[in-house]
Amino acid sequence: MSDNDTNQASDLREETAAAAPEVAEHDAADVRLEKLEAELAESKQAVLYAHAEAQNIRRRAEKETADARAYASTAFARDLLSVADNLSRGLDAIPGDLREDEKMKGLVAGLEATGRELEAVFQRHGIKKMTTIGEKLDPNFHQAMFELPSDEPAGTVVQEMQSGYMIKDRLLRPALVGVAKAQ
Repeated sequence: MSDNDTNQASDLREETAAAAPEVAEHDAADVRLEKLEAELAESKQAVLYAHAEAQNIRRRAEKETADARAYASTAFARDLLSVADNLSRGLDAIPGDLREDEKMKGLVAGLEATGRELEAVFQRHGIKKMTTIGEKLDPNFHQAMFELPSDEPAGTVVQEMQSGYMIKDRLLRPALVGVAKAQ
């Protein structure tokens, strides 16, 4: 090996030794960059999840608020149903001859007007009486109290003991009914 070759080999070693820290620094920077990019992706994902969760909470709160407004009067309405039932029973109990009596006509007319007004108030607040006679028994809306022999198909409502009511799209009170029995 000549002096020239030795010098070239020595220069190459020096360049390689000088380049090694630069390569090591470059590799470390790449590793750090990849780590930061992964952390950024995780952070973006966490922000997206947090945003979606906040939207879900807002929607849930809006629905609960709307339901609270729509159904706030449920307990009060349920209590008024017994008043409506008693008024109806009272009117039904007045015999026909007393309805024609001049002394009772005013009382009967007043009770009937009160019943109509109560029905109008119920309608304004989304409270509706359910029709049950002739319908198939639905345990979601009817409460069967007894079975009766009937010509109707088994499971058909044939008698209503107490009217059922809905408030908007929810059951306020189930109807108490008698159901046709299989013969």
